[in-house]
Amino acid sequence: MAALLYRLGSVAARRVWQVIVAWVLILGFSIGAFLAFGGSLADNFDIPGTASGAVVDELTDKLPDSAGMTASVVYQTTDGSAFTDEQKQAISDVAASAEDLDDVATVLDPFDAQQQQDENAQQLADGQKQIDDGGAQLDDGQAQLDAGKAQLDAAQEQLTAARAQAEAAGAGAEQLAALDQQQAQLDAQTAALQEQQDTLDASRAELDDKAVQVEQGTVLLGLADGIGVVSEDGSTAIVNVTFDETRLELPEGAKQSVIDHFEAEPINGVQVYFGTELAQGVPELFGVGEAIGLVFAAIVLIVTLGSLIAASLPIVTALVGVAVGVTSSLAFSGVVNMASVTPVLGVMLGLAVGIDYSLFIVYRHRKQLIRGVPVQESIGLATGTAGTAVVFAGSTVIVALMALNVTGIPFLGLMGTVGAVCVAVAVLVAITLAPAILGLVGTRLLRRKARARIGSERAAHRATKAITPMSTLRAILTVLGAVALLLVIAIPSMSMRLGLPDGSSEPAGSTSYQAFQIIEEEFGAGANGPLLVTATAADPISDDDILATQVEVAQQLADLDDVAAVAPIATSDDNTLLAFQVVPEEGPNSESTERLVQDIRALPPVDDLTIGVAGQAASNIDISQALSDALPIYLVVVVGLSFLIMILVFRSLLVPLIATGGFVLSLFATYGLIVSVFQYGWGASLIGVHSTGPILSFLPVILVGILFGLAMDYQLFLASGMREAFVHGSPAKLAVAQGFRAGRSVVTAAALIMVSVFGGFIFSDSTMIRSIGFGLAFGVLLDAFVVRMLLMPALMHLLGRSAWWLPRWLDHIMPNVDLEGASLERDHPGMQVGGVPHTV
Repeated sequence: MAALLYRLGSVAARRVWQVIVAWVLILGFSIGAFLAFGGSLADNFDIPGTASGAVVDELTDKLPDSAGMTASVVYQTTDGSAFTDEQKQAISDVAASAEDLDDVATVLDPFDAQQQQDENAQQLADGQKQIDDGGAQLDDGQAQLDAGKAQLDAAQEQLTAARAQAEAAGAGAEQLAALDQQQAQLDAQTAALQEQQDTLDASRAELDDKAVQVEQGTVLLGLADGIGVVSEDGSTAIVNVTFDETRLELPEGAKQSVIDHFEAEPINGVQVYFGTELAQGVPELFGVGEAIGLVFAAIVLIVTLGSLIAASLPIVTALVGVAVGVTSSLAFSGVVNMASVTPVLGVMLGLAVGIDYSLFIVYRHRKQLIRGVPVQESIGLATGTAGTAVVFAGSTVIVALMALNVTGIPFLGLMGTVGAVCVAVAVLVAITLAPAILGLVGTRLLRRKARARIGSERAAHRATKAITPMSTLRAILTVLGAVALLLVIAIPSMSMRLGLPDGSSEPAGSTSYQAFQIIEEEFGAGANGPLLVTATAADPISDDDILATQVEVAQQLADLDDVAAVAPIATSDDNTLLAFQVVPEEGPNSESTERLVQDIRALPPVDDLTIGVAGQAASNIDISQALSDALPIYLVVVVGLSFLIMILVFRSLLVPLIATGGFVLSLFATYGLIVSVFQYGWGASLIGVHSTGPILSFLPVILVGILFGLAMDYQLFLASGMREAFVHGSPAKLAVAQGFRAGRSVVTAAALIMVSVFGGFIFSDSTMIRSIGFGLAFGVLLDAFVVRMLLMPALMHLLGRSAWWLPRWLDHIMPNVDLEGASLERDHPGMQVGGVPHTV
């Protein structure tokens, strides 16, 4: 590998313009592909195959009008007064015309809905009055019938007694016939009275049925109290827009069309706001915070490399790599559903590793120039030695990112793939374009004073400065202190909650944030995240039993904790699927809403009905659970693959174990810091976080992949120097000190650059980007300076020679990757001065 990269660097240094032109053409091609084929970015993170997704599929099949994504458009008067009739009519007109937009299924006019709700309530009241009046009339009729029946009964008794007397007295046939005629009349009157009773009984049964229906309707009305689209003071109204497609399949252009439609019709005295479903902000790729981070990185480079030319080279090559990697990835956004955060992650990684990888080669080349190595020879040697470490370091990052595809979560796998592409481009730029530019600038890479002392004894003396190993006591104290510090910082990670950002986490001045706050204030916190609950029957429910079934299911839902209101919203044509809207007491990201979703799913069957839950809040919970379940598998895959790579590189079992164990400590410490700031709110205001809540659901997984790869970068650059010193004959503990001394300055600079680049994203307007930048910045800070610079050298010192132990049989079968450039050293014996390791 080292010899191959040496030749590659030498060719690039000789054929400067060919390499530069080649990269210009690649950049032009990638930009052209992006402009020609790039599409819009998505704002959702749905995962196929979740429980809520199954409910949506069922709704799509049987209740398509309820299956599509629903978004909120909020109108509010500017002075807080109730809407005027003119304003109401204007809002209704805009809502009605919105139904003609592409991909829009239905639009709910809030004032029509309010009127229907009022009419339904009045109908129930009128129905109850009619029942009461009808009952009173029936009672009067029953009283009259009872009185008539009493008279007939008395007459029957008299007639019966008279007949008995007549028969006892031996009355003739003529007298008995008269009595029979009276009996016939009495029987006819009794039959007529019975007919009237039957009619009254039928009327009472019908009235009782109506009473049951009214009672059931009243129960449903009471359970739905709190669900509304017009505020009590009449100053706020919500227009609900339902699309034909689900959130996962809805084109981004459809959302913008709705926004444009409602904004195109301004209403005097009324302001319009859009919920996050429509107007969630797409993060910008590069802002002021990122620029400040890049400036700080430039300062670190100037201090480390000693000249503006040398400092500008890693930044230039990193920008080229980012441009190629991100634009080429965005070229596929027209054919794949790419989350808006994906290219930003590519920018983060491309800048950070791009600067670092070029820095390692430039730093190595600069040291060799000062020692007197010719320019082109030095470029080849720097590419062969530091470049080998860059390739293997980049490989660990790429492996970790590509392994995100094993989670089975599409948007996460795509994020990893785009990140891996950007890292791969950064590696290629570092080992081709950077050597070419180094060949172009020649010795001007050094300041004038540095050029004056090229090859001097003073430079050689500096390189051979005496090094002594640390004391054993210091090593023990360092290990204990570093582990204790990381464990303490990691404590909050034990209470981490995962979720996706809602409107409360949007920028304070954004329309989506204001819509979220207005809905919470006017309609309750739960109105921002209503749940869609379904009840599925194996056999069709009869029309007569539909209302009773709705009441039974709604009542069972309402009896759960943290339910503010329940309302039936639809029934399938075949009467096998009932849909309900459930409004929680609290917002979509609250713990109580999460418990409520689980409680609904745990309900026992109601009359053999299967209960399901969908809606944005339930979907977010399912996504978070899926990501949480994927984390252990992903961690095993990433650590396992990278562990094998490190065994191959270091030819040791204990060094990879130390590297992995240290990473786990720094990872959970990073989780602890994230929970402290973004969930607990400790110091959140310092970085502009105005709302706390659950941690971004895919952040822990993303951090595992990226931080593990970056941690192994620094592990490679430090531990390879220690191994090189050891295999060249230095005692094991001295080799630790020598390798650490050789690599500490450039690793420190590289870590500071990464922290500054990632830290610039902490001040992004997007909460997602802010939390990712925070996690990466502090993750690198903890791992580089606590684990790699303190814990790892101390453990290596305590292990001594055993750190490099490897079973003999494994040593024989493993290939030699030549990370230290031994093959180059044989061909170029002057590349090592005074026994000091040559690796960066």
